[in-house]
Amino acid sequence: MTTTSPPTAPPAPARCAVALPHSRRAPSLARQVSESWLKANDPVDRVPDAVLVVSELVTNAVRHTSGPCVLTLTVRDGRLDIAVADHSEDLPELHRRSDGDERGGLGMGVIRGLGGQIRLVPAIGGKTVHVLLDPRSAPGPSPVR
Repeated sequence: MTTTSPPTAPPAPARCAVALPHSRRAPSLARQVSESWLKANDPVDRVPDAVLVVSELVTNAVRHTSGPCVLTLTVRDGRLDIAVADHSEDLPELHRRSDGDERGGLGMGVIRGLGGQIRLVPAIGGKTVHVLLDPRSAPGPSPVR
């Protein structure tokens, strides 16, 4: 007689979500929350890279929208999904190159340079920008300017 054990469910993802005000302080708050949570919940080798991605996404939400945003960090299968949801239906230009004469415009290039995979999820009344980051892999080549 053989016995089989019931299938085990995959481990639940570790998740942190925080609502951020539409304020100049939001990126700083997001960096603090992210760094603390990542250090406590996942053996992430690239916490500074992940915190930089968080800072870029939240800064964009504050700069280009007029309302609050929600930052969600999810670790699943050893990968980190950084998501920022806001209330603007305007989608960011993911492949815009800055010629250096304007303020900003470099954030998505920085994120790609860190190896982040960017995905936009439009919705009625807003959008969510996701960046999938493998916290244990080395960053890719530096963005070309």
